[in-house]
Amino acid sequence: MPADRNDAALETLFLPFSDGRLQWPAGGAMFLRARDGWPLRQQPLPGLFCEQTFKPEADALLQAGFAVNAKDAPKTYELVLILPPRQRDEARALMARAVAMTKPGGRIIACQSNDEGARSGEADLAQLTGEVESMSKNKCRVFWTASLARLNFSLLTHWQSLDEPRAIADGRFMSRPGIFAWDRIDVASALLAEHLPATLSGRAADLGGGFGYLSAELLTRCPGIAALDIYEAENRALELARVNLKGFEARTPIDYRWHDVAAGLPDTYDVIVTNPPFHAQRGIDRPDIGRRFISVAADSLKPGGKLWLVANRHLPYESVLSENFESVRTVTQQHGYKIIAAVRAKAASKAGRSAR
Repeated sequence: MPADRNDAALETLFLPFSDGRLQWPAGGAMFLRARDGWPLRQQPLPGLFCEQTFKPEADALLQAGFAVNAKDAPKTYELVLILPPRQRDEARALMARAVAMTKPGGRIIACQSNDEGARSGEADLAQLTGEVESMSKNKCRVFWTASLARLNFSLLTHWQSLDEPRAIADGRFMSRPGIFAWDRIDVASALLAEHLPATLSGRAADLGGGFGYLSAELLTRCPGIAALDIYEAENRALELARVNLKGFEARTPIDYRWHDVAAGLPDTYDVIVTNPPFHAQRGIDRPDIGRRFISVAADSLKPGGKLWLVANRHLPYESVLSENFESVRTVTQQHGYKIIAAVRAKAASKAGRSAR
């Protein structure tokens, strides 16, 4: 996320420091689910380490000069900051991790927007750690621990396990709370899988592969796939894909790539499949992300290469498809979704795309 973009939760997270109610610790801090933004530059933040599993946010932090996912980061801190996710089990597990990372006498501070469960988040932290203080601004709530002396240890143990991987779909896949469609097979992806032709062959890529469902279906239904690269921006999902697709690796080389598709792809393919996202993190509608996936797919397909995608029926992808592909066909429309097959021209010129 660009540093100048408004981020109310990030701004409010640092409100107790800018207002003088809290002091930045001399020993530094860990920022879980960190995001870049101007509030990180309001005052010096010596000793700040950041953890982020979502590639675009991690890249933005690195470009801004912060230490991100550093292997030499300390294990415990005087201060742990959190931007909890919307999914409650995942958020509770993150709070439990924060407790384990906080030194005796240290402090945890968290912030959520009101429409993403701020009051519930504050109540959860208080239930886990005892008394908390809070402030409200920007339709957000920032809350922090006074002491960790009254920890609920039985709750701590339980919450630590809330986002552990578990079996779904009758044991076929491993998943975990917080990733896309974590507790089920996504209806749109299942519809796309159902219509993939068995004749697809060559080197393939799955853009936004999640925990690996669509990749597994592609490899099962299309024996001509010679190699597969899975691109996924959320590393928590990609690690699950490694588990879920391990059984295919004996016959098909698979490369798991923690990558922001919007930045472009480093290789070219005969086949690309995708269920492109159209929401940013924090639930913001972003149909431009799906359009960018389509444009990147076009640039990454070999001449004559094939794109198979699924999208919500209302999403306006037809113009970017017609601009980038020689042939575009709506295969079916069901359950509010559309399946589209597109073919890149065998003698395609990139001049038109590069001029956009």
